[in-house]
Order: sequence, then structure tokens, then C-alpha cells
Amino acid sequence: MKYVNAKVLLPDILVEELQGYIQGAYIYIPAIQEQRKDWGELSGYRKELQQRNSRIMDEYQKGASIDDLADEYCLSIHTIRKIVYQK
Repeated sequence: MKYVNAKVLLPDILVEELQGYIQGAYIYIPAIQEQRKDWGELSGYRKELQQRNSRIMDEYQKGASIDDLADEYCLSIHTIRKIVYQK
């Protein structure tokens, strides 16, 4: 998370109002529930993992062993099992 100086972002009157409550400290302002993004949605990492897992499933269905997949993708055998046995 990147910090932004309130004076750069907010109107002076709002900064002065906030200074009545807090000064020189960090404050977290949560996103509105409807605007929140799921984990990995902004960075694209969720999609990347889904694509990787899909490749693992395809290779497993074509006959690759769990041990070979674990070595190829540098994942534990347990993780590969979770991917290939998911419903």
C-alpha cells in the first residue's frame, strides 16, 4: 500500500478537520464494500495462478505423475494433490 500526503489529495478544510482528530500519524481509510477487489484481482496474480493450475490439471490428465508435476512447478506434492483433486 502506498501512502499519500493528505494535503496533496484532500481539500484544506478536510485536512484541518482531520487534524483535530489525528496529527502526524498514519490513518487507513477502507474502501467501500462494493468497490473492494478480491485477492490478486488488481495485480493479476489470481489469474496467473488459475492458468498455472489449469496447466497442471491438463498435464495430470494427460498422464503426468504428481511427483513429476511437483518437480516441474517447484511445488510440494501436497499442493499438486490439492490442485488435481479439487472438485
